Amino acid sequence: MALTQSMPCWIEDDQAFKPENWRWDVNNKSPEVQLSSCQLAAYFHVDPVDSSIGTAGVRGTKGFTTGEHYWEVIFLEPPHGTSVMVGVGTKKALLHLGNYQYINLLGRDEESWGLSYKGTIWHNGKYQQYTEPFYDQTTVIGVHLNLYNGTLTYYRNGKTLGVAFSGITQGGEELYPIICSTAAETEMELGTRSCRFNSLQEKCCFTIMQAMRNKQAVDKLPLPTVIKTRLKEQC
Repeated sequence: MALTQSMPCWIEDDQAFKPENWRWDVNNKSPEVQLSSCQLAAYFHVDPVDSSIGTAGVRGTKGFTTGEHYWEVIFLEPPHGTSVMVGVGTKKALLHLGNYQYINLLGRDEESWGLSYKGTIWHNGKYQQYTEPFYDQTTVIGVHLNLYNGTLTYYRNGKTLGVAFSGITQGGEELYPIICSTAAETEMELGTRSCRFNSLQEKCCFTIMQAMRNKQAVDKLPLPTVIKTRLKEQC
């Protein structure tokens, strides 16, 4: 589905932001999530008999430990139900709850941070009102994760909603993009994905990894072991 995306002008005009190609991870998702063949679109609770039996999530194929990262999630259907969320989390963040448990999955504990379509933000089991609810189909939610200053900022249709979370640090643990929903037939699609690094080392790391098919390909590079390890861990 081709939709107009709403990247903020300051990111679009900043040539230091480079495209990324991560997708939704077929190996790290709830069984109640189906992915498109290109792994950009995620479909939740599509079983025709049991329309929704709980809360389902999926995370991105790439985790981040440094740099600035921006991505967009496009709502292909109007959000509804108890919870539909966009955010980030560690590998420990829960991606599935069955037995008809309908909750705000992102932010339920210290492993994740999330924004609900109802306008609330969640972390460590606590929430607060952050913005007006958004109910429209084709709403585009932008996520700006700045790991230099530990902030997470959301955008709606290209307009900033302000800093949602600060002090984000997980002791070097990777943070992954995550989406989740309790509602039947929720559909969300990845749009723009980009990143920016400050140091020359980070920029070199990113350039090398963009040319690699996967992290395992790094082992074949004629580089010292310490550099190969750095490439795998940081990029």
